Amino acid sequence: MAERGKNGRWRLHRALAWYVLCVLGVLALMAWAEHHGFSRQWIGPVFLFGSIMVYAAIGVRGRTTDADEYYVAGRRIPPMFNGMAAAADWMSAASFISLSGALYLQGFSGSPGQAGGLAYLLGWTGGFCLVAILIAPQLRALELYTVPDFFQLRFGGRWPRILAAWAAVLCSFTYVVAQIYGVGLIASRLTGVQFEIGIMLGLGGVLLCSFLGGMRAITWTQVAQYVVLLLAFLIPVSWLSYQQLGNPMAPLVYGAQIGKIAELEGQFLDSPAEREVARAYLQRALDLQQRLRDVDGALQREREKGRAQIQALRAQNADVEQIVRASQALAALPRDAAQARERWTREMRESFERARPLGGLPPHSQAFAGNPEGTPQEQEEYALSRRNFLALMFCLMVGTAGLPHLLTRYYTVPSVAAARTSVAWSLFFIALLYLSTPALAALVKFEVMQNLVGSHFDALPHWMAQWAHVDPALLSVEDMNGDGIVQFGEIHLGADLIMLATPEIGGLPYVVSGLVAAGGLAAALSTADGLLLTISNALVRDLYFHGDKGARTSPEQRVILSKFALLAVALTAAMVASLKPAEILPMVSASFSLAASAFVPALVLGLFWRGMTRQGAVAGMLAGFGLTAYYMLAQLPVLRAGGVLPRWLLTDGLWGGIEPLAAGVFGVPVGFVVAVGWSWWLRFVRR
Repeated sequence: MAERGKNGRWRLHRALAWYVLCVLGVLALMAWAEHHGFSRQWIGPVFLFGSIMVYAAIGVRGRTTDADEYYVAGRRIPPMFNGMAAAADWMSAASFISLSGALYLQGFSGSPGQAGGLAYLLGWTGGFCLVAILIAPQLRALELYTVPDFFQLRFGGRWPRILAAWAAVLCSFTYVVAQIYGVGLIASRLTGVQFEIGIMLGLGGVLLCSFLGGMRAITWTQVAQYVVLLLAFLIPVSWLSYQQLGNPMAPLVYGAQIGKIAELEGQFLDSPAEREVARAYLQRALDLQQRLRDVDGALQREREKGRAQIQALRAQNADVEQIVRASQALAALPRDAAQARERWTREMRESFERARPLGGLPPHSQAFAGNPEGTPQEQEEYALSRRNFLALMFCLMVGTAGLPHLLTRYYTVPSVAAARTSVAWSLFFIALLYLSTPALAALVKFEVMQNLVGSHFDALPHWMAQWAHVDPALLSVEDMNGDGIVQFGEIHLGADLIMLATPEIGGLPYVVSGLVAAGGLAAALSTADGLLLTISNALVRDLYFHGDKGARTSPEQRVILSKFALLAVALTAAMVASLKPAEILPMVSASFSLAASAFVPALVLGLFWRGMTRQGAVAGMLAGFGLTAYYMLAQLPVLRAGGVLPRWLLTDGLWGGIEPLAAGVFGVPVGFVVAVGWSWWLRFVRR
């Protein structure tokens, strides 16, 4: 038996080595083809469809209707490969696409309204320590299929399992929408199709993997995806590091660029042109503020102004292009007063933000660190920034220990010891990327400050117009002061753009852009696979087939229905993602706060405290999740302005300055206190 297991592991390692060599060979072939004139219009689709076909082939090969194979891959995945799959599952669109963007936009330590990019790195990495110490080995020892199974086994009754299943659905759905949004973003950029069509193209790859083979197919697909996303991340950051510093070991040498960035930031703060740009944005914000005082009248005036401009251009026999642009501007005006109020409010806030120094971006590495000699405002801003940094780091760390799709990943290994080893491998494979993420943000920011700022608007690279066409919210460059020269404050780069545009920002061959997009696609698809499987299992296995109905059905019937539920959830998530509800990182952060408050108190107390009762678990889950969801919803501008929530449910500002994404910092302690208090009251006082 031992010899057969050793031979099996050797075959897996050999297959992995061949796969890595094939990926490198395809990359070299594409680079050679580009050098000899292969069209860029074909490079993107080749990377997109080629990678999806490889993942689909693995999914087809791993198809199964066996319950053990479908839900937990037969519990026979070796720890190293499971760690690699968990790392791919973890390296979602948020980590691969948006994390470097958060570090670029927020700096390392952030500002009063932004926690700072390092909070994500520290929180997500530290969460795996909690998983290894508190959660994964204990759950693996129970031989379960899903996280709600634990609540049924430990507490009994219907409600703990039902609440856990619905919480898993809500947290995972928020998460999966962000992944599918990333899929659409990448597919539309690579192929030039519309964003909504790009979503459907990528969704086909998701369904072929998770629909046919469940956890068995997903595991091996995620191993293949990790190889792609690792190469896609390390190659551009190493290339940029070599270009700027002469050394490809970016994590070891990028610190030299931090000082140069600080010098450039100082120059921008003292620049008259940058101050002029800030004043122009401030004037725009004030104009929008004036419009919002009489939305109906302002909207009517803007329409009349647009019509008058078109008539004047026609009377002057102006170029057709000018008339078309004026007509498009008129058609782009809000349809009604409600839409105008929502759009102008958002634009006013953005303009006020960009009217601040450095276009609203905080210094990349804050010079002020709680200096008692600083002004009262500086001290207050630093305290608020540090508070949000710690709160978000706490939510991400605890949320990692409560995410159902991640915990289920450690059900697939052969033993409890293998679960611990698998978590260690996960940390290793994640660290390979996370150590380079701050380096990438610093190198890209230096590239933008050094080479893009100061260039002429009529000489901007073509890739900027292409990305602006995909989504204007991702990239915009506007000559606010009319001097024809790009200032730093005039450049807006979205967090979801930084990583995907890194090769083009650094002037790397287009084949590297295709590889980066394929890596982002792999990251989004790998996480979406696990999330969709978690949602479908919760809906079918933990809710629909729970109780007597489950006893009357075969495991094969449950698997078949889970597949169709997965299809329905995937289409629903695609529909929501097509509405572009928010950037990737905020949506993912919200799901972590919800998972932390819903699962962790009852899960940890149920594992380590015998006095925990069923009623205490239910009360703790409801209180923690309810408070977190309430705080998030009450801060949404749409709900506050639209009258959707009753006025008595709206909070008066932020509690202690904590941003809504870190609402779990309130929900988790409340969940623990309510669960313990209720259980203690039932056991001692009521008795």
